Amino acid sequence: MRVMVILAVLLLSACQHVRVPPPVSGEIRDLRSGQTLTAQELLARLAKPSRLIVGEQHDNRDHHQLQLWLLQALSEQRPQGSLLLEMLTPDQQVRVDHVRQASPLPADLPNALAWQSGWDWNLYGPIVGFALTQPYPLLAANLDTLEVRTVYAKPPTLNGSRSSAPMVKETLLAQISDSHCGLLPTSQMPAMLAVQQQRDRRMAERLLVAPTPSLLFAGAYHARKDVGVPIHVQDFGEHEAPTVLMLAEQGAEVAPAMADYVWYTPATPPQDYCAQMRKQFGKPSGQ
Repeated sequence: MRVMVILAVLLLSACQHVRVPPPVSGEIRDLRSGQTLTAQELLARLAKPSRLIVGEQHDNRDHHQLQLWLLQALSEQRPQGSLLLEMLTPDQQVRVDHVRQASPLPADLPNALAWQSGWDWNLYGPIVGFALTQPYPLLAANLDTLEVRTVYAKPPTLNGSRSSAPMVKETLLAQISDSHCGLLPTSQMPAMLAVQQQRDRRMAERLLVAPTPSLLFAGAYHARKDVGVPIHVQDFGEHEAPTVLMLAEQGAEVAPAMADYVWYTPATPPQDYCAQMRKQFGKPSGQ
């Protein structure tokens, strides 16, 4: 009788743990059916695919809190195989693997990982710190600086009918121009497109060889099913594209072609990055 009581308590505790509510509220939608989902319904669906990509807005704190919650909650649904990050490069992998063996983790974790300052540690630190204590590997998914410079200097030919489609290139070129506030010289656009797509291809390569179920956290355009990592996965011959959950601020347009699911988080006050860039760089020649 005592054993049964203990088992019941443990089971109740486990169920309560799984049902910890997400740290951020917002509408969740299945883009294929249009159905609105609860967080627990979404978890049940995301636990099934062998490869999952979660797209983020890099500077949105809500998105990173939800990523950590998803990582923890999915691990309670089934064993996690691996976590891949756009924010880690191949030359950091040795450091990551070394830190994973340390107990406790180093006090100065960013320094131990050679964390790049372009990624706000205050946002990514909780995710990385948690992942480093788990039994599954934390894997780099990006290009390193030397590879980026090589691609930029001499863009390679991109093989694959999906990733080389004109619509894909046009969409990405428009995004690159917009993200640089129209300040990028026209002469640099082909090289910038090549870097973007080679990053997508690297993430696809790493996702395909990572232990499953694998989970990739990356920027929204890298995650998109119509122009990002998923089409590169299919260009490698995989018939089934990764499942994509897009984290997006309320008011953003996320179409069914872009993702399987969207989680709308509260809109944040807009920041005028373009005004800062124009003040710093001015309008370049060659446009």
